Amino acid sequence: MTISWIDEVNKRKDAIINELQQLLAIPSVLNEADTDEHAPLGKEVKRALEYLLHAGEQAGFKSKNVGNIAGHLEMGQGEELLGILCHVDVVPAGKGWSHPPFEGVIQNGKLYGRGAIDDKGPTIAAYYAMKIIQELDLNMNKRVRMIIGTDEESDWRCVDRYFSEEEMPSIGFAPDADFPVIHAEKGIMDADFHLTKYEPDVHAPKIEMHSFHSGERYNMVPDFAKAELTVHAEQTYLLQEYEEFLKEYELTGDFYVKSGLLTMELHGKSSHAMEPDNGVNAGVMLLRFLNHFELDARSKAFASFANKYLYNGSRGVALGIAGKDDVSGDLTLNTGLIRFDESHAYFGLNIRYPVTYDMDTKRKWLADEMENKHIQIKVKDDSKPHHVEGDDPFVQTLLSVYEKQTGEKGELLAIGGGTYARSLEKGVAFGALFPGREDVAHQKDEYIEIEDLLKATAIYAEAIYQLACVEQS
Repeated sequence: MTISWIDEVNKRKDAIINELQQLLAIPSVLNEADTDEHAPLGKEVKRALEYLLHAGEQAGFKSKNVGNIAGHLEMGQGEELLGILCHVDVVPAGKGWSHPPFEGVIQNGKLYGRGAIDDKGPTIAAYYAMKIIQELDLNMNKRVRMIIGTDEESDWRCVDRYFSEEEMPSIGFAPDADFPVIHAEKGIMDADFHLTKYEPDVHAPKIEMHSFHSGERYNMVPDFAKAELTVHAEQTYLLQEYEEFLKEYELTGDFYVKSGLLTMELHGKSSHAMEPDNGVNAGVMLLRFLNHFELDARSKAFASFANKYLYNGSRGVALGIAGKDDVSGDLTLNTGLIRFDESHAYFGLNIRYPVTYDMDTKRKWLADEMENKHIQIKVKDDSKPHHVEGDDPFVQTLLSVYEKQTGEKGELLAIGGGTYARSLEKGVAFGALFPGREDVAHQKDEYIEIEDLLKATAIYAEAIYQLACVEQS
């Protein structure tokens, strides 16, 4: 049976775009201040989940809501289950957008919005791929289930809950990364490095730092930082030096004085933590500046640690944890959170380590090393690396579909990002970012190329056909 998948997609182009715009309009950012027993991760997150489940019901899929934290849409029949793992939660929009982040504005062939490429655009592409298979009434020998999560950008409570109650697919893919096929994902550890001790002040400091705040997520390079200071001497000199610092590093920032308190702000560039060098860490940069001055002892110890171990520290060299392998590349380190006030003084680090890296041994070594520097490590989460052999027939099928639909040679990839694929026993990440396209996930003005949205839909449709439909003679 010969099917032109891209023709089938183009017949539904307007519907696909409209569906994505409707989903983008829901600001489904984790909000634990707006929860209740029916919305454990926030009402907007729940609304996005319900939107997609309801759309699927209307399209004729079997649907299930699992604790208002996850759900699925299913079609087909058979013993085996093909999983397509998506998520509808998004990271905070941040500031500085050229278009409203939750309106789905289209300009120059691009559809803008928070979640456009991570992961609402790819989710809608996979959803319409399922719809095409169903509307063509193709015979299926497997069940196909879109599993929808709502906490992918934070703690993965959605998949933990889902797979504690529901069936594990025998094979599956997550449309939440890059094409052609990602068969290896680094381990991901989030850990807080707490300052526990410092030498007391011998002389009265010129500057006291009362608070410092930067970052909202471990998996984002923070694009904003703010410090609140009392400056006892040479404030004019401090501010002149700050302006020179901003010029030297080509950054923007601001400062103002209110009730004797100096507030300093710095703007960096956000990016995904899988490659911190794509961003500019506002928090680390502001601490680097402040480290040059006579701070109070606690603040000096804090800023000095950031300057020595975290500035230009994306490979973990200064911390002594650098590593690399041929399968997945370099270890990377991102300082996603910085918190300093009278009660707290810590750095929230996101460490992504290679498939063959022995993190358990390195963690013990690092804890001892940091204790000698009066830093206590509290590990928040450690998701182990994931790897599916490249010659597996499942992986080879996806590669062949990609090559057929694009006319390009398919390659196996490894990434520092963590996708739902690692929650499966045999899962890979499969699109939807095409080679050569700018990766704007987690950045302001996030977008998806409409051409790519449609092409991804065709790829997913044929992939489902090849993996789950009865072979045609």
